[in-house]
Amino acid sequence: MKKRRINAVSRPVEFVFHLSMFLFCLACIIPFIFVIIISFSSQESIREIGYSFVPTSWSLEAYSYIWKLGDQLWRSYFNSFFITAAGTIFSLLVTILYSYALYRKDFKYRKFFTFFCFFTMIFGGGLAPTFVVCKTVLGLSDSYAAIIVPMLLNPFNLIVMRTFFQSSVPGELIDAAAIDGSGEYNTLFKIIIPISKPGIATVGLLTALAYWNEWFIPMLYVKDAKYIPLQYLLMQMQTKVDFLVKNSSMIGAEAANIMSSLPQDSLRMALVVLIVIPIACAYPFFQRYIISGLTIGSVKG
Repeated sequence: MKKRRINAVSRPVEFVFHLSMFLFCLACIIPFIFVIIISFSSQESIREIGYSFVPTSWSLEAYSYIWKLGDQLWRSYFNSFFITAAGTIFSLLVTILYSYALYRKDFKYRKFFTFFCFFTMIFGGGLAPTFVVCKTVLGLSDSYAAIIVPMLLNPFNLIVMRTFFQSSVPGELIDAAAIDGSGEYNTLFKIIIPISKPGIATVGLLTALAYWNEWFIPMLYVKDAKYIPLQYLLMQMQTKVDFLVKNSSMIGAEAANIMSSLPQDSLRMALVVLIVIPIACAYPFFQRYIISGLTIGSVKG
């Protein structure tokens, strides 16, 4: 008689499980494929049959329109990459230092700073006070710091990192390091951080996504085109096209025909493609750490 493992399932159940996962993957992938197809669809095809997987005609007009930005497009691409990289590094540093202090039970003011962090998740100062503090008090304007500093610390990421330390780093390890003469910073950077890569990678991915997708903060504090990130630049382009198309009836007939032919819908999808593809390429580098963070076991005493 063939033995069955305790966690074994029958073939019909296994087939249903794999089919469900396949359908779920399709549900995640198909919308993005649809966006790519629409970005290459002509405006006439969209106007004629709407959004379709098989447009009546293809066009590169949307990407050609974006390409006309020239050097500013590549400058904004560089700004987005630099802001995302620098912001993620500095934000991770601040988050790790803060969360490590909250994790240590021997920290005298642990409860106060935990409440201080949690309070900001529920109550915020609002847009006007934040703008006054950043613009007037801190002098953040037309610089990379104006985009990086306001997002430097996220209370949610802080709680996630502290929880990861509590569930994955045994207190006995810190006591052993202290007995061996290791200082606080040496213990954190040479012992705690190397074994906390899954949690750090998860928080780093969330932070990178936040910096990459941010356009509202640049709109508030950046006027110099030299510091404009890609998302804000493309948002400005989409806003201008929408405005021209909606107000085309107020200008001459010839100009109105030109405005009505602008790739309004395909341009919107092309912008999504240009923004999503770079950050999507970062997922494979974080994948193994995120999986490790999800599957990490409890510490044996």
